[in-house]
Amino acid sequence: MNVFSLLKSDIENQLLALEKDGVLPSGTDTTRVTVEPPRDASHGDAATNAAMLLSKAAGMKPRDLAEKLAEKLRGLDHIENVEIAGPGFINLRMADQFWLSQVSKVLQVGTGYGNSDLGKGEKINVEYVSANPTGPMHVGHCRGAVVGDVLANLLGKAGYAVTKEYYTNDAGAQVDVLARSLHLRYREALGEDIGEIPQGLYPGDYLVAPGRKMAERDGNKWQNAPEEDWLEEFRNFAIVEMMALIKEDLRLLGVAHDVFTSEDGLVKAGKVQSAFEHLEKKGDIYVGVLEPPKGKKPDDWEPRPQTLFRATEFGDDVDRPLKKSDGSWTYFASDIAYHFDKYERGFNLMIDIFGADHGGYVKRMKAATKAITHGDGDLDIKLCQLVSLFDNGEPVKMSKRAGTFVTLRDVVERVGKDVVRFIMLTRKNDAA
Repeated sequence: MNVFSLLKSDIENQLLALEKDGVLPSGTDTTRVTVEPPRDASHGDAATNAAMLLSKAAGMKPRDLAEKLAEKLRGLDHIENVEIAGPGFINLRMADQFWLSQVSKVLQVGTGYGNSDLGKGEKINVEYVSANPTGPMHVGHCRGAVVGDVLANLLGKAGYAVTKEYYTNDAGAQVDVLARSLHLRYREALGEDIGEIPQGLYPGDYLVAPGRKMAERDGNKWQNAPEEDWLEEFRNFAIVEMMALIKEDLRLLGVAHDVFTSEDGLVKAGKVQSAFEHLEKKGDIYVGVLEPPKGKKPDDWEPRPQTLFRATEFGDDVDRPLKKSDGSWTYFASDIAYHFDKYERGFNLMIDIFGADHGGYVKRMKAATKAITHGDGDLDIKLCQLVSLFDNGEPVKMSKRAGTFVTLRDVVERVGKDVVRFIMLTRKNDAA
């Protein structure tokens, strides 16, 4: 049962009754009348703007029309209270018996309660979490994981064909750092005294077990080999191990993705080059020198001729580089290819869940999606503020590089997944 749809129907019926009474002219347009939650929950279960919108047609003040409509609505058994607020808004509170009847229906229908065909089976891709595969999930990832999962579940209940997706950022320099960190633990497993973990590597104990596995599998094959011989092997092994950790952590939180897409796989399959050529044919790429930005310079700004995407033509503030000075692709180029890949898989509707620290990325991704899909792709990006933990009133500083973080597993095992999921939803996703 959609309470707002029920009340909208009630209001439309009572407005027709007011037409018969001569209060409203026959055929009054009510399409803009809304029924929605009130700004303050203490005001009731729903609010309507009907009197505000239709007072001119009725030839009376909004509050006067609101009184007449309220009188009609008070005659309905499932509405307990009707109040007029401000210049003519109407607040509605449902009767207790109505909610009790809904409990009975919930028990009857079970998990199918609330299902609708609003989406009519349209495909939609919801990408969330997408944490770097450099260690287990920490509590900072928790909010985006829960918000994305719940949003995807709600869309599924609303009749959309939802795909839950995780984008594995396994092509960046941080994965090389992970591989070197694993190699150190591998040497440790072979009996070598590695001493203190060098600065810049991941010191976490979560790499000890993978290091042992590597030693058991390959013996001392890589112990004294040059980095160029073992780096790729250790990258691949580390990613598999870390993704297994991440998937298990997410399982404990009740989160299960349908698809895992590898950034490295997209690059090796030529998807980035293909997306680049697609934009190039459209005339959306050029070589130029960007003006130095005002204030703090972004990481991707360099005072040299660069291969640029015409992002400003699609709503962004500045044009964006697609290649680094060494000729390799920027993260942005890979992300364009990823969203083009989603579109080619049949997803016109896409939702990304980003951390608030990626807020500056929103405009460029929307611009890129609009350009590469010829305007057919609809990308919505939801930002989630980070999670803060306090220990005896002191904030806990977390860093994967420093090995100082509270894992998602720690929190879930202490209080349970349902508690964690509930707490993450008690505040708006973008509220600090």
